[in-house]
Amino acid sequence: MSYTAPIRDLLFDLEHLAGLSSIAQLPGYEDATLDTARAVLEECAKFNQDVIAPLNRAGDVQPATWADGRVTTTPGFKQAFRQFAEAGWQGLQHPAQFGGQGLPKSIGAACTEMLNSANLSFALCPLLSDGAIEALLTAGSDAQKQRYIPRLISGQWTGTMNLTEPQAGSDLALVRSRAEPQGDGTYRIFGQKIFITYGEHDMAENIVHLVLARLPDAPPGVKGISLFIVPKVLEDGRRNDVWCASIEHKLGIKASPTAVLVYGDGKGEVGAGAIGELVGEPNRGLEYMFIMMNAARYAVGLQGIAVAERAYQQAAAYAKDRVQSRPVDGSSAQAVPIVHHPDVRRMLMTMRALTEGCRALALVAASLHDVGHAHPDAQQRAAHQAAYEFLVPLVKGYSTEMSIEVASLGVQVHGGMGFIEETGAAQYYRDARILTIYEGTTAIQANDLVGRKTVRDGGQLALQFAARVAKTEAALQSSGDAQAQAMAGQLAAARGAYEQVVRFIADNGKSNPNAAYAGSVPYLLLAGNLLAGWQLAQSWLATRELPAEDAAFAAAKRTTAAFYCAHILPRCGALRDAVLQGADSVMALPVEAF
Repeated sequence: MSYTAPIRDLLFDLEHLAGLSSIAQLPGYEDATLDTARAVLEECAKFNQDVIAPLNRAGDVQPATWADGRVTTTPGFKQAFRQFAEAGWQGLQHPAQFGGQGLPKSIGAACTEMLNSANLSFALCPLLSDGAIEALLTAGSDAQKQRYIPRLISGQWTGTMNLTEPQAGSDLALVRSRAEPQGDGTYRIFGQKIFITYGEHDMAENIVHLVLARLPDAPPGVKGISLFIVPKVLEDGRRNDVWCASIEHKLGIKASPTAVLVYGDGKGEVGAGAIGELVGEPNRGLEYMFIMMNAARYAVGLQGIAVAERAYQQAAAYAKDRVQSRPVDGSSAQAVPIVHHPDVRRMLMTMRALTEGCRALALVAASLHDVGHAHPDAQQRAAHQAAYEFLVPLVKGYSTEMSIEVASLGVQVHGGMGFIEETGAAQYYRDARILTIYEGTTAIQANDLVGRKTVRDGGQLALQFAARVAKTEAALQSSGDAQAQAMAGQLAAARGAYEQVVRFIADNGKSNPNAAYAGSVPYLLLAGNLLAGWQLAQSWLATRELPAEDAAFAAAKRTTAAFYCAHILPRCGALRDAVLQGADSVMALPVEAF
């Protein structure tokens, strides 16, 4: 199944929802006009459609392989990565002073979606390099920035982040890897890291590992973790003492090598212990790594949207081709393509609406980041950055949970053929399943939403988003259109449910934490649902500005928005009830009853 990039929808969201014209007024982003975005997106679409997408199926059936510490990627990946790097895609949103193009995150996000739709396994390598670049830009010394960032941007080297250990998954306080100072400014790293995406591969000449480890005098817990740069190959050409012991055999994303890395096994050319250098100050490693993690969490949300888009495209094409059964309305005496049947249409509309809603929310979040990064006024930067940070767990959590639903519906649309690997629908379902797990599970995103984003300020920022939704409701009501007025009522009901839950979480977060956190994931899903629906309602309003030649596109956007409000927003009421009334039953059974 070929991939067609949704350029029209991406450009519409950038122009009418994300406010790209306003971003182009910010210092440093003057070249980020709509014309620039269109040119970049069109080139990105061609590259991903022609070069990256054809490797997606190959990666699933011919995944990365491991032998004697070395990983060989899927045939074609190495050449495709070289083309990707030489075309400058790795540096799209990174600073020009290090070889990047300096474009805003909003344009970069649109391109990231296309890359992940084309080939999720391939896209994970640049994703990790992006995170490493962000971390070094923030916490690296000038010398480290000059030494590593240009080579990461050029694709000459790639990056990883090394957090997880066999005993330390989400609880990084349990990290045991150690770093021993050598007296010359370097450190010897010892330990084992697992689940390291692209921790070993053959697509670049070097891999820069960012590694969490403890210094000898470090305090216990997360306050005693430092961050180190540990290259696979040192600048003098010696092989460092970091080795890939194996790669995992996975449900999905099979072409992406997930490595077990051993540091300090004495297999390199430097003696025992991998040579590394400290990033920033001692014992602040987790703080620095969160920079990388937050960039990755947003990007994983884009992965959810990307997989959903690909699953929808395949399901829609199949539904228009597969002939089965006469229509229930008697409009044909012969069997018709299944797209004519109401329930197939319901599934396709659900897939489409969820995907478009999450895409809109993600691009709006990216625009908040752009303003938070570049606005000349410090108060404006802080306000927009806070709004962006509030949305990150929603983009990550809701979009990835959505992707599993959409990919599952894609299998269902195919019927029995969806259960057959050769059709390709199953791959999207399998690939999507990891997205709610890595870079922080949905529960971790929900805990962040509750603790840091709602309880900490008494729900003030969360309720500011509700006030923005209310303004959209008023605009829909005043439009004079019956469809818009119906949407306004549906949006108001969902907003009311959201406000009740925000107040419940804010009131109980400290006094009754079990009650608040028992409802954390339903709260996240409710918030994501509402705010994605809000952006689709905004898109309904924005279609009135489109020229006559865009009438078909505008009609489709309005219909999709109306479907979302009628079919998906009502879930908010059930989620509210689960939060407000269901906490006691979550914790009621004694542990021994499980």
